[in-house]
Amino acid sequence: MTNSPDALWLGINPSLKHFDQRLFRLLSRQVEIQYWSYHQTVDEPCCIQTALSLLDEYLQQPQPLHLIGHGLSGALGLVYTRLHPTRVRSLTLLSVGANPAVGWHAHYYALRKFLPCDRQMILMQMAKILFGCQNSAKIAGFAKLLKKVLDSELVPHSLAEHCNFAPGGIEVPLLVCNGADDGIVDLNAHSLWQTWLNPGDRLWTCPEGRHFF
Repeated sequence: MTNSPDALWLGINPSLKHFDQRLFRLLSRQVEIQYWSYHQTVDEPCCIQTALSLLDEYLQQPQPLHLIGHGLSGALGLVYTRLHPTRVRSLTLLSVGANPAVGWHAHYYALRKFLPCDRQMILMQMAKILFGCQNSAKIAGFAKLLKKVLDSELVPHSLAEHCNFAPGGIEVPLLVCNGADDGIVDLNAHSLWQTWLNPGDRLWTCPEGRHFF
């Protein structure tokens, strides 16, 4: 790569890329940043290891990069940083709890398992939780987007199996951010990061922010 960035934003679910763009554009005014996107093929099994291997290929560069990731993408960055700390200059996590496996995908499958509701109703409820929207047309649009992610993109859980990411910290500098009104990673899940922080690591809460910044 001829023009190596200083920072890399991880995107593991392409359908949700739109929700990264506002903050990505703001950061791009301050730092050389690129967007890494993982696209899973229709016949490819859901496997975090495949995404980790492709990310590792991308990060074969002379200098370590600052990694940034939201939700599942942040969890991927966390796992990668534990495996290859010398290739990561710092890690910023957005809407990732101290138990990284408990994201919106896990909440969705928990509702599917325990509530006697059809799938569309649960998708609509998840859309309300994630986006705080009450407009029925917008909720339906968000629910359709979530369905696309669950049906055709990398998701760590299913009705039959729940994937675990070990909680814990990392060796490199860490910034963990969440929204004060996040219905998935609430303030308690955010504060549990205190156990794993090293000197210099930071927790930050966005006032009135929801799951997507």
